[in-house]
Amino acid sequence: MRSIHGIRPSSALALGLILSWFLTSAGATTRALPEFTELVAANGPTVVNISTKQGQSLTQQFQGFSIPDLPEDSPLQDFFRHFFGEQGEPGEAPEDDQQSRSLGSGFIISADGFVLTNAHVVEGADEIIVRTSDRREFVATPVGADKRSDIALLKVDAEDLPAVRIGSARDLLVGEWVLAIGSPFGFEHSATAGIVSAKGRSLPTENYVSFIQTDVAINPGNSGGPLFNLDGEVVAVNSQIYSRTGGFMGLSFAIPIDLVMDVVDQLKTKGRVSRGWLGVLIQDVTRELAPTFGLSQPQGALVAQVLPDSPATQAGLLPGDVILSYNGKDVQTSSALPPLVGATPVGEAAKIEVMRQGQRLQLEIKIAELPDDEQLAGVSREPVPDKSNRLGLVVRELTADQREQLGIEQGGVLVESVKEGPAASAGVTAGDVILMLDNQPVEGLEGFNRILEAIEPGRSVAVLIQRGDGRMFYALKLPKG
Repeated sequence: MRSIHGIRPSSALALGLILSWFLTSAGATTRALPEFTELVAANGPTVVNISTKQGQSLTQQFQGFSIPDLPEDSPLQDFFRHFFGEQGEPGEAPEDDQQSRSLGSGFIISADGFVLTNAHVVEGADEIIVRTSDRREFVATPVGADKRSDIALLKVDAEDLPAVRIGSARDLLVGEWVLAIGSPFGFEHSATAGIVSAKGRSLPTENYVSFIQTDVAINPGNSGGPLFNLDGEVVAVNSQIYSRTGGFMGLSFAIPIDLVMDVVDQLKTKGRVSRGWLGVLIQDVTRELAPTFGLSQPQGALVAQVLPDSPATQAGLLPGDVILSYNGKDVQTSSALPPLVGATPVGEAAKIEVMRQGQRLQLEIKIAELPDDEQLAGVSREPVPDKSNRLGLVVRELTADQREQLGIEQGGVLVESVKEGPAASAGVTAGDVILMLDNQPVEGLEGFNRILEAIEPGRSVAVLIQRGDGRMFYALKLPKG
C-alpha cells in the first residue's frame, strides 16, 4: 500500500499518537499550575493594613521592619524617602509631635473584630490604626502580645467583618504552593505566591518557634500578614526574612498557625502566654562528640547544664545526657527540643529518652512554667603561671568568690591559659571552667589530673566547660604519643 504524501499509515498513526501525548501532557502541565484569582478575591478583604504612631527610635522603622542605616549615596535612600518620607538623622524626631509611623499587615480572625499581626509591628505603639480593604479605619486596642512567638492580638470595635478560615500547618508539604497577601513597602493588598521551601526551621534568636520557610516574596510591610494554602486557609503568619539588603532575597519565614492560635487562646483567656520549661541548657551533638557519648551518628540535644531547682534537676537529668526523644517524638537536633517543651502544658508530665554513658534511659519530667528571666553569672580570673598538661592547658582551683559568681558549689577547674594542643584545636579558651572530663565530674585539680592520666593516648573524649553565661561540650582527641 502506498502512503499519502510519502507517509506510511503506520507512521502516520505513530505520529498522531505522539502528537496526542504531547498535547495531553502540555494540557496536564497547564492545568497543574495553581489558579490564585479566586483565592485572592475571596480572602483579600480579610487582610488589613496596620499603622502605628510611636516615639522615634534610634533605628529607622519602615513598614514594620527594622532597616539598618543606609549610606547617603545608596539608591535605596531615594526609594524609602519617596514612599515613607524623610526620616531625619538617627535619633532625630520628626516635626509631627515627635511621632513616626510604622506600617505592617494583619488579618481578621473573627467577625467581631479580633485581628492578628506580629508583635514587632505594634511594639511601643502609642496608637494602632487598622485599615480594611474598603478604606475603613479603626483604632485598635491591644489584647496582648507575645514577644517569644512574635504574635500580637488586637481588637477593633466592629461587627460582621470578613474573617479568614484557619487551617493547619501540620499537613503542609514541602513544595506545596502558598500565597501571601500584605502591604510590602506600603503597596496595600499585594499578592505574592511561592512554595514551601522547608519546615521546622529554627532561627538564632527564636527558640520557641519552628518556622516554615518559603520562597514567597516577602518585604517590609508584609510582616504580620497571612500565608494561605490553595484551599484558602491560613496556615502561617509571615514574620521574618533573611536579607543582606533589607529586601527580599528568596528566604522568608512564617509562624505556623497552630502555634499562633494557641498563643491567641492564651492571650484571650489570660492576657499572657505560658510555656513549658525543662531547665536545661543544650547544644548540638557534633560528629566529633557523637562517639564520646555512645552514638553512632550526630543526633539529639546534648545537656550542657542543668539549672538548679528546675524540673530537670528533680527528674535526675544530668550534664552529658543526650535527649533523643520527647513524648515519643524524635529529637534530631537541639533546636527541635525547645518548641516541643514550650508547647507542653505547664504541670503535665513528659516522657523523655536519654543516652547516658552509652545506655538508653527513660525519664519522666513534670514540666514547669518558663521563667521570664534567667540569672547568669560571669567569670573572673587571675592568671597564674603553671606547666601545661597533655591537653595543652594550664588549670587551677576555683576561688570561693568565683564559685559564688558561677553558681558552682564544688568541683571544676579554671583554665588559666591554653597552649598548642588538643584543647586549643577544639576551641577551649582561657577563662573557661572545666566541669566534666571523659563523662566524669571534675572534683577539683587533683580529680582533673587523675581523670586525665587514665585516658588512653589517641582516644577522643568529651569535656564540659562553662564559659561566661553558658555551658558547652567539646570533643578532644588526645595525641597518640
